[in-house]
Amino acid sequence: MNFSLSPAAHRKSTLSLVAMLLIWGIVPMLATTAAVAVGHAHSGALSFTFVGQNFEFVSSDVTPPTDAQCRATGTHRPCYSPQEIRNAYNLTPVINAGYVGTGQTIIIVDSFGSPTIANDLATFDAAYGLPDPPSFTILSPLGTVPFDPNGPDEIGWAAETSLDVEWSHAMAPGANIILMTSPVDETEGVQGLPEFLQLEQFAVNNHLGNIISQSWGATENTLMDDHGRGVINNFDAFYKSLGDKHVTVLTSSGDSGSANIDINGDNFPFPTVNYPASSRYVTCVGGTSLFADTDGNYQSETVWNDGPGSATGGGISQIFEEPSYQKTNLPGSDQTLLNHHRGIPDISINADPRTSILVFLSIPGLPTGFFRIGGTSEGSPLWAGIIADGNQWAGHPLGFLNDKLYSIGNSSAAATAFHDTTVGNNANQGIPGYNAVAGWDPATGWGTPDVAALLTDLIAKH
Repeated sequence: MNFSLSPAAHRKSTLSLVAMLLIWGIVPMLATTAAVAVGHAHSGALSFTFVGQNFEFVSSDVTPPTDAQCRATGTHRPCYSPQEIRNAYNLTPVINAGYVGTGQTIIIVDSFGSPTIANDLATFDAAYGLPDPPSFTILSPLGTVPFDPNGPDEIGWAAETSLDVEWSHAMAPGANIILMTSPVDETEGVQGLPEFLQLEQFAVNNHLGNIISQSWGATENTLMDDHGRGVINNFDAFYKSLGDKHVTVLTSSGDSGSANIDINGDNFPFPTVNYPASSRYVTCVGGTSLFADTDGNYQSETVWNDGPGSATGGGISQIFEEPSYQKTNLPGSDQTLLNHHRGIPDISINADPRTSILVFLSIPGLPTGFFRIGGTSEGSPLWAGIIADGNQWAGHPLGFLNDKLYSIGNSSAAATAFHDTTVGNNANQGIPGYNAVAGWDPATGWGTPDVAALLTDLIAKH
């Protein structure tokens, strides 16, 4: 079978980037597979371009290949299971102690959603020996539109939905999940953002949960006109208000490194970042390449950068002033680099499609089965699950994380709380990027978590 999606046409304030997916046939597990690259209209991480966020079909079986089987193929690349990711980031002892997110609810926000997400989650859970979540609810207060596999972005959003739901659940199997869907395609510039804000306001106003995972956004520079500034002001006023409500907001940094697009689909000729990743009131998640053995024993990490359009976002905001938690906790070298502006990301986790995780998809228009996936939109749901576990452990919501994260980073506790990534750079497509260095940096933030140690420290600081 040869299936393709044509690039989307221009719409007001947006250009759908690639929207192309090629599958050369449904193949048995462990046979040679073809790369499935989904191009999406967003800039950056889900901020989405789905340019860095790519899918590779690996198996039509309801039983996924093991990591060892994946590594035995010609690419020798891993496909980490939930259990391996938990081991690599030292979440396993937290799970084994019974802190699985019980009593917590994770709010996931996406355009369109997926018509098969309930079935896909059940199949994913059965494949990896995970329990069903206590509850899984889909809410669409703004309405829905019929799923169209031939539309410009529906397949990309459905795949993103599966990633968000399946992997937040994998990290917090005892947490409730609410998927909130918008009938409007979030692309670039302001397109789709007001509707996402309405969904998040609905969730908070109705006390649906204390953790919001959002793996989308737009290039900050596409929001600098009056309309864009208005959208940013509305979002930021909302995010700021969540501090008093003890809500944690996690957002992904981007999938195209230091290079992000304008509304015509062309890269800005200088380093840029995405919004809402650059907001001072959210916790921004960057991406690494995780190297672990087939038991999930941690070995090392580097900055995720596989080349053009496939690298972790990160850099310095051109809109927002440096927040107090960065002014107080970062050294003079960082202050010079930031020049009084907000730097992102705050923290990171695995995102490299070459050190992938798997999702199960049965979306119309795709072969049914397991797919490799990567991109920093992996980061927000993984961290959402971690925080759900931490909320249960603490006995209260951890709320806004950054004050505590930066305080831990600027202390002796950093050595055990974080895997400090010090190798790599997120330069992309000829745009200068940022080096990973000891301590915080605009490529991976403080690095990735040793979850058991970090949650201990976060809880102690409440």
